[in-house]
Amino acid sequence: MARGFALFAGTTPEIIRASAKEAEALGYSSFWVNHPGPVDGLVALAHAAGETKRLELGIGVIPLHTRGPEAIVQGVRATALPLGRLLLGVGSPNPNSLGRVRDGVAALKSQLKTRVIVAALGPKMCRLAGEVADGVLFNWLTPEHARVSAGWVGDGAKAAGRKSPKLFAYVRLALGAKACDKLAEEGGRYTAIPAYGAHFERMGVKPVDTCIGAQKAGEISAALGQWQGVVDEVVLRAITGDDTIEENLALVRAAKPA
Repeated sequence: MARGFALFAGTTPEIIRASAKEAEALGYSSFWVNHPGPVDGLVALAHAAGETKRLELGIGVIPLHTRGPEAIVQGVRATALPLGRLLLGVGSPNPNSLGRVRDGVAALKSQLKTRVIVAALGPKMCRLAGEVADGVLFNWLTPEHARVSAGWVGDGAKAAGRKSPKLFAYVRLALGAKACDKLAEEGGRYTAIPAYGAHFERMGVKPVDTCIGAQKAGEISAALGQWQGVVDEVVLRAITGDDTIEENLALVRAAKPA
């Protein structure tokens, strides 16, 4: 199982550059940022691209209902992100999420020679991702439910007569009491989003049950072991107490691949 590392796109360029450089040196497979509202994740990801040569570069994910395919294509070209390393994540809320994602993936693939990753929560979106995507990004889920979701993706791929796409799982990681408090706060914010509230209810768990909240660095490896054989790559989304370079580098090092 490969391992990726992810940051909030709104963090400082210095933190993004330092974390990406360290992640590549330590053997991570990918480096990701999100796309939080007015913060342009593509611009943030370009900071990581400039510090690395091997790492795959993921954006998780651009919402198609606020930024359509043409604007995404323009953003990718404007930032000169390396298409061969880019994992272009997209997603959409309801209404019409399935149609918007299907059309969006087709439009992006017609204009960019890069891999398109679809964010998927429920069974219908997982099946659609299996049909059309190069990869699927799970988020806020347990290893047990990831197995179920992977089955839905596989069903979609089989129906489309294609190989199942690569499976990524965004797993939030916090180290220390203050960071774990921030993790709980973030879980509360997501619970208030209808789609995620329904997602947690469907799984029958609290948001923190899908995350790794460690008090000591040595606890991280055992927690990650629960994901072995479930997905192709776990992407560790850093949650820190004060968002300093030192805290983020400590997480990169504590969760490094074996």
